[in-house]
Amino acid sequence: MVLNIKREGRVAVLKLNRPDSLNALSGDLHDALNAAVADVALDESVGCVVVTGAGRAFCAGGDTRSGAARDTGPKSQEQRVDAMVHHAETVRLLHLMPKPTLAIVNGAAAGAGLALALACDMRIAASDAMMTTAYVRLALSGDFGCTYFLTRLVGPAIAAELMFLSEKIAMDRALQLGLVNRVMPSGDLLAEGMRMANELAAMPPVTLRLMKRNIAAASHASLDEMIEREATAMVRCTKTQDAKEALAARREGRPAVFVGY
Repeated sequence: MVLNIKREGRVAVLKLNRPDSLNALSGDLHDALNAAVADVALDESVGCVVVTGAGRAFCAGGDTRSGAARDTGPKSQEQRVDAMVHHAETVRLLHLMPKPTLAIVNGAAAGAGLALALACDMRIAASDAMMTTAYVRLALSGDFGCTYFLTRLVGPAIAAELMFLSEKIAMDRALQLGLVNRVMPSGDLLAEGMRMANELAAMPPVTLRLMKRNIAAASHASLDEMIEREATAMVRCTKTQDAKEALAARREGRPAVFVGY
């Protein structure tokens, strides 16, 4: 099985499971990821989605050994473009689904594997992990939304540096650049990542959904547009049962228990 899917309460864990190839994205793994991400995006019982890798890597990128990234097959250019766009549905859904997504980066994240991690809302990484864009060293320009996510996270100049030079990024620099949110010793990574995921899954879903929409819009909307968006979202939140529960819990000095509406 190229993808392991596990539920822990309201957390869905998607673990890439091709450790012998450093979890490189084969056609089968692309298809499995697309299907799994689409399922959890619509599953209201899932409050947070985790993506991680089996073995010593998060994801080494496209399965270049099979020739998947090069024009070696009989398909037309249009068919190959369509296939790549279809595969990238994974990162589109991770970025846009109405619930938080967390990458637990347990090892190397390269090329499309880096893009997969960056597509998540947050990233927690092992201190001995490594990131790299990798594409230029294969004479490839980049796919899977890598340019989109990099540019929005670090700005165009740093994105150009990372894409053009394809240097290996240690986690201290990744943290400085904002590519990861937290860095942990590898032995503590999974426990801390799952603690974060369960905390996110316990948050009010309507609130998180509206926050995620606002964050996505903030990269292109004007200040006036964002003020309007925020006001609309705030009014929507005040009408939820979860907002009433939050106020009651504060008055009563107890933890809030959110129900999702």
